[in-house]
Amino acid sequence: MNNVAKCIAVLGMGVLLSAGLHHEAFAASSKKGQAKPVAKVSTAKTVVAKAGKAQKISAAPVVAKGAKSAAHGNKLAKNAQAKPVKLSKAQLKAERLALARGVRKPGMLKASLRLASASERTMERVVIRGKNGKRMVVMRQVIRPVVHPMALVAMHEVVQRQSFGQLAGLHAAQDPLDLKSSVALVIDQDTQEVLFSKNDAAVLPIASLTKLMTGVVLAEAGLDMGEPITISQDDVDTEKGSRSRLGVGTQLTRGELMLLALMSSENRAAHALGRTYPGGLQHFVQLMNSKANQLGMKSTRYVEPTGLSSNNQSSAQDLATLVAHASNNPLLRQLSTLPDSQIAVGEKTLNYVNTNRLTRNPEWEIGLQKTGYISEAGQCLVMQAKIAGRKLIMVFLDSAGKLSRIGDAERVRKWVENGSAVGTPVSVVAVEPKG
Repeated sequence: MNNVAKCIAVLGMGVLLSAGLHHEAFAASSKKGQAKPVAKVSTAKTVVAKAGKAQKISAAPVVAKGAKSAAHGNKLAKNAQAKPVKLSKAQLKAERLALARGVRKPGMLKASLRLASASERTMERVVIRGKNGKRMVVMRQVIRPVVHPMALVAMHEVVQRQSFGQLAGLHAAQDPLDLKSSVALVIDQDTQEVLFSKNDAAVLPIASLTKLMTGVVLAEAGLDMGEPITISQDDVDTEKGSRSRLGVGTQLTRGELMLLALMSSENRAAHALGRTYPGGLQHFVQLMNSKANQLGMKSTRYVEPTGLSSNNQSSAQDLATLVAHASNNPLLRQLSTLPDSQIAVGEKTLNYVNTNRLTRNPEWEIGLQKTGYISEAGQCLVMQAKIAGRKLIMVFLDSAGKLSRIGDAERVRKWVENGSAVGTPVSVVAVEPKG
């Protein structure tokens, strides 16, 4: 049983066991003739063994042992019960945002999951038989599983971390290079020869690979790259709660925002570029889709310019077409492959680095690149690079692991350099899992 299944089982058990009805029993006061609340007890009938048979016996509640009065018994029962922390809707929303932003580290997530198997101590009545055969009702402390609210949040996060490719079973495809990406495509740009393909027709979320089309539309529009643009509240990410060093009110040029969007995958920069495009954001998105249609990217759809939405989707085949087109633009080549840059923001100078560490590796000759990640898309990477004298276009989608997309690119490079790419192209498609 995997971790998710175990969590579901534990949560289900906790809900069932903690769903036992409780009521406040009342004991008659001989002095005032009024009913007073005592310890919380279970209304369920208790099974008692007699002569080897189980009998259901209903008994009246009694005050907890050691209680001086009904009120004191109520206090003892309250102190014996370890109540789980209750979170408000606002607190739960904040926790979900923290998980989405990555503030919740794996260890914290595991700690939240462990809350699913936490327990609470309660007082309940139990009917027993004494040595003289008479029935007696006593109070005893029992431990019951409880479901902590944060366990539900953590459980939701575990399920959300499943990428579309994982849910579709694309990782079942085995390839000779042992790539960690469920989707991959390697093409010789000059000859259009397909050297390697793996689930290349699958349509998946593409995360920040979206920004490459954002750059294409802007670069071909001929707008003034020196025009100042101000980051507004509209540019703040409400989709995933991602962080940015570009505060509301920050003013940069269009060219600087394009650099940050393509080199460092800055979400607010990309959104501001679309928002301030002549005609507005929606018109800009329409231009992105029109450009995709013009290039023959039939499986591609954009809904916003950053890639934070999982509704921005494409296939490896379409993305290879986009990379081939974008690699002909000198501005996009320069901005996407710059290893790092310093941007003056007010009185401060911010250092930014390329999200693709291969741009800082002298063994690589990269002409154009873009990375991307959201949980629905997995780790993604597209590149145009020169390997063994050949200009290759490489697409890696839904890679499992933070550095796995880089590892996949290195495996392909060594495969080509060793001459193994010569001959029959490698083509792999995921096998449908047997029911």
